[in-house]
Amino acid sequence: MDLTDSIRDNYDRVADEYARRIYAELQHKPLDRRLLDRFAAATAGRGEVCDFGCGPGHVARYLHDAGARATGLDLSPAMLDQARRLNPGMTFRQGNMLALDLPDNSFAGIAAFYAIVNLPESELPAVFREMHRVLQPGGLLLLAFHIGDEIRNVTAMWERPVSMDFYYFQPAVIRRLLESAGLQIDEIVERDPYPEVEHQSRRAYIFATKPATTAL
Repeated sequence: MDLTDSIRDNYDRVADEYARRIYAELQHKPLDRRLLDRFAAATAGRGEVCDFGCGPGHVARYLHDAGARATGLDLSPAMLDQARRLNPGMTFRQGNMLALDLPDNSFAGIAAFYAIVNLPESELPAVFREMHRVLQPGGLLLLAFHIGDEIRNVTAMWERPVSMDFYYFQPAVIRRLLESAGLQIDEIVERDPYPEVEHQSRRAYIFATKPATTAL
């Protein structure tokens, strides 16, 4: 089984419980809400934005409620079922970030909250090239991930058997990879974990822009 098949099947297995436990998490994460509000304001009136790795759609829903034309994309059909159930009237599509079945310049913005956590560093250049491709010129990326150098192998989530690796990255590494894909870094924000709300890892958020023009 290849990597994307494994990720899809593992998230299919836990989708309903994931939605039950994670869907309301932004209520307890004030910095995340402020950054998403900033993202929604920066992309307002410029077109559709997409929540990559949307899971049950809570980030897409927050952006929608903040005034963005928000949609979601995920690899897992079961996660998409949860997203559609919880967010009627919103659009959610299946997709693989390594090879998106989407036209160039599709989105005014991409929010990718922990969408890269199950991918090794070797796969990230392809992901970031695809993000660059489907962003409009001047489009905005907001990327969130766990800070560190470790790889955590997880064999159970909420008492359900899974087999997934979770990758932590240094912001300087992600910055270099984003820049190599043609994106311009606007800001890197870091925070400590919220106690009793989430896994206790330090978090990074990167705002990056696809340049409006390409230098000759």
